[in-house]
Amino acid sequence: MNIRRIDSGFDRWDDLLALILSSFAYMNCRIDPPSSAIALTPSSLATKAQAEIAFLALEGEMLVGCIFLRPETDCLYIGKLAIRPDAQGQGIGRRLLEVAEETARSLKLSTLRLETRIELVENHATFAHWGFAKTAENSHAGFARTTSIEMRKMLPA
Repeated sequence: MNIRRIDSGFDRWDDLLALILSSFAYMNCRIDPPSSAIALTPSSLATKAQAEIAFLALEGEMLVGCIFLRPETDCLYIGKLAIRPDAQGQGIGRRLLEVAEETARSLKLSTLRLETRIELVENHATFAHWGFAKTAENSHAGFARTTSIEMRKMLPA
């Protein structure tokens, strides 16, 4: 597996969108509100990749994973961590999180932060296994109930 940063020469936005949508498809009809992934387009992904720090995981030429990272004041936010359904369980997500940790350290940030939907308890367990701890409960606009949780991972010095 090869991990590389998405740069200005990347032109496979349709493939990247298909990867994200297939990875997030299991959430359909499980979470409310629906994932923001369904509103993505190839163009909005290109804009997102320019505004954030994005990496791809490739097996040969096949896109098998991605992660989008956004520096914040006190942490590095992880968004759109996606692994092809048929490639899950092979360590790709863990490797992309290692890249996130390396990126955070290079930016002098000591914490990773992510959000996951309240309904996706299997994600909570996976992220806890990877060293993340629940730090907050949040509600999307217009919802009186908790719709997501925030999890953080402190990086060793």
